[in-house]
Amino acid sequence: MKYELLKKIIGGILLVSLVAIGFSKPIQEYVNIPQKITLFEGQQFSLHKAVNVSAGLSADNKSIALKQNRHSVSLQAKSYGKNEMILELAGLPIKKVDVDVLKDFKVIPGGQSIGIKLNTVGVLVVGHHQIDTEKGKVSPGEIAGIKVGDIITEINGKRIKKMEDVAPIVQKTGNEGKPLDIVINRENEKMKTKLQPMKDKKEHIYKLGLYIRDSAAGIGTMTFYDPNSKKYGALGHVISDMDTKKPIVVEDGQIVRSTVTSIEKGSNGNPGEKLARFSTDREIIGNINRNSPFGIFGKLNRELKNGVMDKPLPIALSHQVKEGPAQILTVVNEDEVSLFDIEIVSTIPQKFPATKGMVIKVTDPKLLQKTGGIVQGMSGSPIIQNGKLVGAVTHVFVNDPTSGYGVHIEWMLNEAGINIYEQPREKVS
Repeated sequence: MKYELLKKIIGGILLVSLVAIGFSKPIQEYVNIPQKITLFEGQQFSLHKAVNVSAGLSADNKSIALKQNRHSVSLQAKSYGKNEMILELAGLPIKKVDVDVLKDFKVIPGGQSIGIKLNTVGVLVVGHHQIDTEKGKVSPGEIAGIKVGDIITEINGKRIKKMEDVAPIVQKTGNEGKPLDIVINRENEKMKTKLQPMKDKKEHIYKLGLYIRDSAAGIGTMTFYDPNSKKYGALGHVISDMDTKKPIVVEDGQIVRSTVTSIEKGSNGNPGEKLARFSTDREIIGNINRNSPFGIFGKLNRELKNGVMDKPLPIALSHQVKEGPAQILTVVNEDEVSLFDIEIVSTIPQKFPATKGMVIKVTDPKLLQKTGGIVQGMSGSPIIQNGKLVGAVTHVFVNDPTSGYGVHIEWMLNEAGINIYEQPREKVS
């Protein structure tokens, strides 16, 4: 009986001790350590530890070097590979952390103002209009069920690439009194309809009763480019049509240099804007093959220099970005790229691609004086923290132009077709 009682007392003491250990500050610190740490070759990761906690690696594969003293543990990424760090207290494992080492990777930051021209897949329907016919006013396009935002890709079996492709077919078929066989793209779905062109009684030509457009133009900011592949990313957000408010489906496009001519300063409730013009030489410096929620992407024809940071910089993954001081590269005067101070107010370690990863605030007095904060045209401005490219400016807060959102560079690289997780190729002997 006494023996059973003694066992219960000892068990209770052990239980209380374990609970106490679980709620102790050192243990809580380790609980908060991420389950996975990703480093690039040459990078180091450090953490504080309690005196009686030890750390070790599960495998000796030489990808990681571990050093520790009484108060800290540091991991030095040596070469591509995977490992596992195990933290122990009194011989009992309290935390396991997967450690991945990625191959060394650097990109060249941008900051340059660029002119953007997008060519759509087919022609975009941006509105309906009434045709004044002998039988009254009517919109054949609306009758055919064609909606604003639809993209006309084929008429009578012919692929439509630009607005000039439409008129000859409409006039020919209209004179024959036949309806048009229309193929449209709506929300990534292919649809077919028939449309009977109607003759305008004043102009004596056949019309569709649709407003259409085949291209869009604007300005933005270059974020980065890979010095090896020349793949680039810019803007940090999708380009939508000004009328339909829907993302533009890109056939192709070009980027050129642009020059900032003036700044409309932002204020509460009224975002400012960079006013710019395409460079006079209109030299195409790259193509556009993708317009995604994370920006525009393509390939440069040649190297670009910003005159401030022209050497390749390492990048930071989303979990490596910290709250605190940072800088952006952008243009506010002609084509001169400058470095300005900002604060990363908050950052979210994201496991999956998402557009709003950071909240940033402009703190630089010169930039605040010139622009009032973040303005339209600044989207894509690279964000630099501790010598690393961490993301890009994307949106301004309408009611507080000093602040806005940023996107993590990790996701822009992915959209550009740059695989930073790719395993290095083995050398062939």
